[in-house]
Amino acid sequence: MLHPRPGLPQCDRTMYKFRLGGEHLPRRLAGKTVVEMVRLIDTDIASRDVLDWQGLHIFHGRMSSCSQKLRIFLNLKGIEWQGHELDLAGNETYSDWFLGINPRGLVPVLVWDGAVHIESNDILALLDQEFPDPRLFPADHAADIATLLRQEDDLHLDLRALSFRFVYGRTGSNKTSEILARYRDGERTVNGAPDHEKRSHEIEFYERLAVEGITDHTARAAAAKFRSAFEGLEQRLATAPHFLGQEPSIMDIAWFVYASRLNFAGYPFDRLHPRVHAWRVALAGDEIFAREVEPPQAVRDTIAKNHAAWAEAGTTFSDVTGF
Repeated sequence: MLHPRPGLPQCDRTMYKFRLGGEHLPRRLAGKTVVEMVRLIDTDIASRDVLDWQGLHIFHGRMSSCSQKLRIFLNLKGIEWQGHELDLAGNETYSDWFLGINPRGLVPVLVWDGAVHIESNDILALLDQEFPDPRLFPADHAADIATLLRQEDDLHLDLRALSFRFVYGRTGSNKTSEILARYRDGERTVNGAPDHEKRSHEIEFYERLAVEGITDHTARAAAAKFRSAFEGLEQRLATAPHFLGQEPSIMDIAWFVYASRLNFAGYPFDRLHPRVHAWRVALAGDEIFAREVEPPQAVRDTIAKNHAAWAEAGTTFSDVTGF
C-alpha cells in the first residue's frame, strides 16, 4: 500500500564510496563495487514496510528536476520501474512516513528489492553500471561527468529560485513554521550519522522565501550563474552535437532538464547561446525527453497567465535580469 508522497525538487551533494553487499542491497548487486554512493543503512529507515518491496520502485515528483532527470534516464535505458508520484506542493515528502524513507525529505528515491537510495546522481550511476546498454556514463569521460554534474548540482537552489519566480509565480512559502520545525527537529540519520546540515539548507531557503519571496537581486544572481554555465556548454557544442560527443549522455539529460525549465522561465537561449538553443530544441523533438519535462495542462495555463501579466508589468525574466 502506498502512503503520502511528495516534497520538493532537490538533489543532494554528499557522496561516499562503499562496496555493495549489505543486507538491504539488491541481491543482483551484492558483492559488486560501485563508486560514490549515499545509502541508507537499516537503522536509518523508519518506514519499515519498504524493506519488503520487490522490484525497482521510484518515488518522484512530476515537476521535480531531479525526478525528471531520472525518468528520462530510465526510459532511455528501457528499464522497467514502478513509479510512486508525489505531490510536491502538498508537502508529502515532509510527512512522517516519507521522512522515514528519506530523512532529507527529497525526491527522487530508489527502493530496489528493499534497498533505499536517496541521491539522484548516485542512483543514476548505480543503474548505469547495472544496466549498461546504452552506456550513459561513458568511462572515458569520467572527469568531465564529475565536473559537470557537480556544477549542475551546485545550481539546484538557483534553479528552484528562478522556477518559483518566473515559472510558477510563487511569492511565499508553502512550508509553515510547524512543518519546518518538525522537519528540523526530527532525530533522523543518513548512513547512521546525524544529517542536520542537509536539512538546514532546505529550511533556510523556505524561511527566506516566506519573508521576502524571490527578490530581484536573488533572481539576477541565479541567472548570472546559469549564464556562465551555459557559456561553457556553448563551447562544448562547437565540435559535437552532444556535450560528450556524438551520442547523448547523462550530461545531456541533466542539462536538458535545466534548460527546459529555464526555457519555461523565459531565458533567451536563442539570443545568448544559439548552439545550446538548437541542442535543446533537437532533444525536445524526442518524446522520451519531451514528455518528462512537460508540465501538466493546469501548470501550463498558469505559466501562460503569469507570463502575460509579467509582460504587461515589465517584470519578465529579461526585464529583471537584463538579459
